[in-house]
Amino acid sequence: MESFGFSHDIIPVQKESFSVQGWLRQDIAGELGLPAGIPVSYRAGDQPNNALSLNVLQPGEVAATAGTSGVIYGVTDQTRYDPLSRVNTFLHVNHTSSDPRLGVLLCINGTGILNSWLKRNTGSGIDYNGMNSLAAEVEPGSDGLSVLPFGNGAERILMNRDIGCRISGLNFNRHSNAHLFRAAQEGIAFSFRYGLDIMQETGIDAGLIRAGMANMFLSPVFREALSCITGAVIHLYNTDGSVGAARGAGIGCGYYKSAGEAFSGLKPVGTTEPDNSRKGAYEDAWEKWGELLKNV
Repeated sequence: MESFGFSHDIIPVQKESFSVQGWLRQDIAGELGLPAGIPVSYRAGDQPNNALSLNVLQPGEVAATAGTSGVIYGVTDQTRYDPLSRVNTFLHVNHTSSDPRLGVLLCINGTGILNSWLKRNTGSGIDYNGMNSLAAEVEPGSDGLSVLPFGNGAERILMNRDIGCRISGLNFNRHSNAHLFRAAQEGIAFSFRYGLDIMQETGIDAGLIRAGMANMFLSPVFREALSCITGAVIHLYNTDGSVGAARGAGIGCGYYKSAGEAFSGLKPVGTTEPDNSRKGAYEDAWEKWGELLKNV
């Protein structure tokens, strides 16, 4: 600031994430149909807020999303980072200097967008539930079919390479849309595993993954593949970022006395545990997938 001659006056006063940042102005309140003076008492980035919505606040807790892109966000109290920037470390919403809470973020660009591309372009005319049902008819490993889901631009976990989506092992006599749907979902789960292995270097161990009941997590095939290949238990919740932000604002303005009170009613609505009878097949498919990625 001093080197470039910027005045310190242009920097806002620092506030905790859970605190009153200001109040709703009269002119804006009129446009929104709300009373003036409502406190603005919480702020966060999208993924730290998603983690809050799932009550992921303490070291060892992990949140995940799988929409167009996929994210795993784990909380740690260790000041560690990936020197290659394949995953990124942030101050979490409840971080303090005396009680550090850091969020390590893994982002995969090609996730649900692969599923939506298949829905649009396979000519099957079915919805996502139908795709999930067809995928479930195929055994883990997709009969030798592998998909690298990296067709949505450069991937940070791949050192910012843009390798494109790859479909490998396709046999015109054996494989159908059902195999393709399963292989795509397995490939997405394997990319999560690939990123989680990187995250472990920063102290994140995802024994339990919390996610909203939405997007790719609606698919039993995806949940099973992710659970089996990572060894993690998956808890699903009926919540989203907007609900999380409302709870955060309640904490910030003092409506709730603590985060524990704010999330006292949040209970899992579904659980997926690793299926040991199918884990070996997923491990074999994971090894095949990894070899494919290594040779790109």
